[in-house]
Amino acid sequence: MFGHDMGIDLGTASVLVYLRGRGIVLQEPSVVAIDTRTKAVMEVGTAARQMLGRTHGGIIALRPLKEGAISDYDITERMLSYFIKKVMGKSIFQIKPRVAICVPSGVTEVERRAVEDAAKQAGARTVHLIEEPIAAAIGAGIDISQARGSMVLDIGGGTTDIAVISLGGCVVSASVKVAGDNLDEAIARYIRKRWNLLIGERTAENIKITVGTASPSSTFDTMEVRGRSLATGLPANVSVTSDDIYDAISEPLEEIMRAVHGVLEETPPELMADISDRGIVMTGGSSLLHGLDTMIADRMRVNAFIADDPVGCVAFGTGKYVEQLTGT
Repeated sequence: MFGHDMGIDLGTASVLVYLRGRGIVLQEPSVVAIDTRTKAVMEVGTAARQMLGRTHGGIIALRPLKEGAISDYDITERMLSYFIKKVMGKSIFQIKPRVAICVPSGVTEVERRAVEDAAKQAGARTVHLIEEPIAAAIGAGIDISQARGSMVLDIGGGTTDIAVISLGGCVVSASVKVAGDNLDEAIARYIRKRWNLLIGERTAENIKITVGTASPSSTFDTMEVRGRSLATGLPANVSVTSDDIYDAISEPLEEIMRAVHGVLEETPPELMADISDRGIVMTGGSSLLHGLDTMIADRMRVNAFIADDPVGCVAFGTGKYVEQLTGT
């Protein structure tokens, strides 16, 4: 009866879907291409992402989620419907799936209702919401039912969620709207200011992945970046180093550090002792930024390590959560 239960990591940057008995079956960008005249959906996911910054006036490629929340309800519903039908196939017409969706720990009641309604309109029979740090902890293999403190740092595209978990719940948590997208924006601003060169968001993300670092001078990689010169309006190239990118992203990284420090400050002493023993578990795609685990460990004086599958942790944990639900 529940063979089609699914867990969805509805992220600002990407959507991952976990299907009961099969694991993660879909991972695609949270991007939709729309015909501006008819409002029809032209492409969703990977194909739509390839259109970012490359469309003409009749087509717009957009991301319907911003900073972990739905910014365009209608487009989010259509995107979810597309992904659910893609995973379910023809069986969607026979039985609607039970769906669990993760949400940031700081989400408002209005934002929670928007996610629930969008999933139901997209074809879900019932919708269950789970806080992102809880899902990340489950996906990372942590037994959250124990009376022991576990700290999770989930850095996604739109939000960073930090939580200390014990006995199946968040004892202390924080959610800040500073994450991977902010790092990309900071890189684009830095290159524009320093070299008067305009680049797109996909280029900025590629720079972050290729030469980005949270540890200055720990590595010295160089990358050729192409864009449009604001001085001449013509194509231009510049050479960017890892130290340049460290300078570019230092401000948003500091905001994340302050949020982590704030959660640790509020953590009860007994749980702090557990965290000192067990360390901070890092999940989310942006946790893969070079040297970020070292930066956190040095600044917080607590060991920090990246989960085995940081990108899939939240989706896997959300799927495991829906599998344990009873009833309809």
